[in-house]
Amino acid sequence: MARAALTTETFTGTVTVAGSDFHTFTAAQTGEIDITLTAAGPPATIFMGLAIGTVAGTTCTHLSGGAVNTPAGTAPQLTGTANAGTYCIDIYDVGNQTGSITYTVAVAHP
Repeated sequence: MARAALTTETFTGTVTVAGSDFHTFTAAQTGEIDITLTAAGPPATIFMGLAIGTVAGTTCTHLSGGAVNTPAGTAPQLTGTANAGTYCIDIYDVGNQTGSITYTVAVAHP
């Protein structure tokens, strides 16, 4: 079975101290999803929470096993297979922020 072609969406935003920010995307069919926090700071070495979930009202409810604390990087920090549907990517303070953090996250999905 051929792997579905992936579309990459890039999202940017700001996370305030003790806050979070999320974006939605739609997977057109079942397939691989790769999520990469490509930039976060200052400082550039800060660890952020990164999660995939589903939207519930005005929040992004994390999927079981779908969250990680990570610094920005070039390799996907979250990967997996998802069914067709609408999902959210949540970027959040893990308790180490002293000011607002700007970020960029890339989501590759079918």
